[in-house]
Amino acid sequence: MAVDTDLNEDSPENSAPPIRKKRASPWRILKPVQTQIKLAMAISAGSALFGLAVMLQLMMVIQHLLAHPETVPWLWFIGAAICTVAAYVARLGAFNQAHYAAFRLERILRIGLAERLARVSLGYVETQGAGALAKVIHDDVKALHVFVADSTPLYARAYVTPVVTLGLLIILDWRLALVALLILALGYSILTRAQKQRRDMVRKYNTAREKVSAAVVEYVQAMPVVRNFDSGKTSFGRYQDALDGYLTVMLDWYRAAGFPARFSWLVLSPMPTLTLVLGTGLWLTSLDDLSVSRWLGVLLICTGMAEAMMPMMMLRHMIEKVTLSVIRIEEIMNAPELQHPSTVEPQSRLGLDPSAPALQFDNVTFSYGADLDPALRDISFSVPEGSVTALVGPSGAGKTTVARLIPRFWDVTSGRIMLGGHDIRDMTSDQLMEQVAFVFQESFLFADSIAENIRIGNPEASDEAVIAAATAAQAHDFICDLPQGYDTPVGERGVFLSGGQRQRISIARALLQSRPILVLDEATAFSDPENEAELIAALSALMKGRTVIMVAHRLATIRDADQILVFDKGQISERGDHDDLVAKQGIYARLWNNYEQAQNWSLGGTDADRTIAQEEPAQ
Repeated sequence: MAVDTDLNEDSPENSAPPIRKKRASPWRILKPVQTQIKLAMAISAGSALFGLAVMLQLMMVIQHLLAHPETVPWLWFIGAAICTVAAYVARLGAFNQAHYAAFRLERILRIGLAERLARVSLGYVETQGAGALAKVIHDDVKALHVFVADSTPLYARAYVTPVVTLGLLIILDWRLALVALLILALGYSILTRAQKQRRDMVRKYNTAREKVSAAVVEYVQAMPVVRNFDSGKTSFGRYQDALDGYLTVMLDWYRAAGFPARFSWLVLSPMPTLTLVLGTGLWLTSLDDLSVSRWLGVLLICTGMAEAMMPMMMLRHMIEKVTLSVIRIEEIMNAPELQHPSTVEPQSRLGLDPSAPALQFDNVTFSYGADLDPALRDISFSVPEGSVTALVGPSGAGKTTVARLIPRFWDVTSGRIMLGGHDIRDMTSDQLMEQVAFVFQESFLFADSIAENIRIGNPEASDEAVIAAATAAQAHDFICDLPQGYDTPVGERGVFLSGGQRQRISIARALLQSRPILVLDEATAFSDPENEAELIAALSALMKGRTVIMVAHRLATIRDADQILVFDKGQISERGDHDDLVAKQGIYARLWNNYEQAQNWSLGGTDADRTIAQEEPAQ
């Protein structure tokens, strides 16, 4: 389903980069539902006008009764009743339209944000953090929902009512209108003084509140560490400091704006306006300079201007509050996308060259940030079709970075990655994913059944194919032991399964996709000793005919690889097969020796240590 994601006039798809960044505005981001919002505003304005019409007709009732007390002005009574019902119906209709627009905007924004995140690099997602992005998609979009749903009715009271009321007061009696206007000016000046430092205080308030939220999350998530090490003294101390800072900001805000704000609310309440208009009207009436009916009419509608100031201030507060959410939403909507080809060839005509290497890195250099040292430097290697290439090396050497550049989780800083003779930057995401399957060390499962998690990427797969993939991944037996078998829910992020079980489900998922290139990032990391050999054997059998790139820490899993690339400090320091690399006595040989020693380690020391101890003569 197509979604209107044109939420910002400054998006690169619509215009050249702006010279000056526009100030964040909630109105700009409401563009997808602006027609519905305008309709809600118009209906709300009609409700306000009907309300004023009621007051005018009541004034006419009083005037008629004063002039002709022997007759009842039923026409004016009926008119007032009709306008009362119309005002209520219009107000209800405005609220309905505003809420419909809010729900629609919420859906559009969340779909748009999700689609945008699917088109940016994984580096951007990881830099922002899952928690911060979830907050934008949930909390900030919800804030816009509240703004749209609740602000529309306020607009009629904040702008239409005072303007029309002032016009009616001037028509009825300009002197009483001037009295009401003076009270309005006094209240507004006091309120403006109270709001003078509001923007700075709002910023401090939001900062303090975010610190409290972060401290709460840290304290709860770190509870196992807290209980084992500091009993909450350090972590709870940070939480207490955040609360103290929050309290200080609130008290400062209250002291700075408390009395002016409360006094302005008192001035802008109906009673001061009614009191002064009543007194002035009595004086003018005593001088026979004002008719009683006009005086009563002014009393009925004079509070409209002062009462409108409260919605206006509430509206201003809502706009300031939601602006921060708009900024965060627009930052994601304007996040740079990965480069896509200007012209897209259909998958059937992609034209992968069968004579070219299945995968080739050509002088690839990559850095995670402009101010960071390169994680990879001038990496070049070729992976023949149907071969197995293993990437090994010390931690931080760049192995996983190589694996994650293949699906374009990031784009290379320089150089190129070729797939069947084509630069992967000239392929769409769908075309790239049709060629490559992945199993990473950190497996992710959705809160669905085991069968549906295996089917991801191939939703049309039959039950037999799912079972075959699970059997090959050594997962069929433990799945059958579960209460509902393949229909067993795995829970959020697969919480109901162990790490090894989740990994085998991920392997089954990749096997079911039947893609020609398979990238494994320590796929056997969570396998236990009992079934590790079976899992490795199953993978070895099923990898035949596929091009495999394997990141391995357990060196025993890659002894039979066609080529082994040894990474060190972001460069390839050695390459060859297992026997050649061991004979070179380089980095790989050192890693292999360390691996073999680790296999013989026990609580009592290595086997060699125990043998030496037994052979030493007693002293």
